[in-house]
Amino acid sequence: MAKNTICLWFDKDAEAAARFYAQTFPDSAVGAVHRAPSDFPSGKKGDVLTVEFTVAGVACIGLNGGPVFKQSEAFSFQIATDDQAETDRYWNAVVGNGGQESACGWCKDRWGVSWQITPRVLTEAMAAGGDEARRAFDAMMDMKKIDVAAIEAARRG
Repeated sequence: MAKNTICLWFDKDAEAAARFYAQTFPDSAVGAVHRAPSDFPSGKKGDVLTVEFTVAGVACIGLNGGPVFKQSEAFSFQIATDDQAETDRYWNAVVGNGGQESACGWCKDRWGVSWQITPRVLTEAMAAGGDEARRAFDAMMDMKKIDVAAIEAARRG
């Protein structure tokens, strides 16, 4: 186990979420699945309690803790993409599997976990500063899924 691991609280679908992430994002995998040794407030002995997994190389644990706590945008995975095809692939996987679109490259999966599908061209434009950053930022503000060609056009002015 990694020294620092992100723990995501799920109602009851941590294993399904981990398997979806492993199928969707490169450098992702499902590791150990741990079952409850006895009954607990939101489950029974033998139910999946935790799942070890990685998302794009980041170590995570999914905890089936019941409905007490919900996901929020205060935590998100940010996935850097190289082009529109990669952006579309990840966006469509997350949104098309019961998720929902949000603004400025953000979306949620069906478990409520937030994702930022962020083309590198947008990050580079913001790092450039000045008018280039302002134009790219203004273009992004009108988008849900990021349009790489529109960001590139905005960068050029």
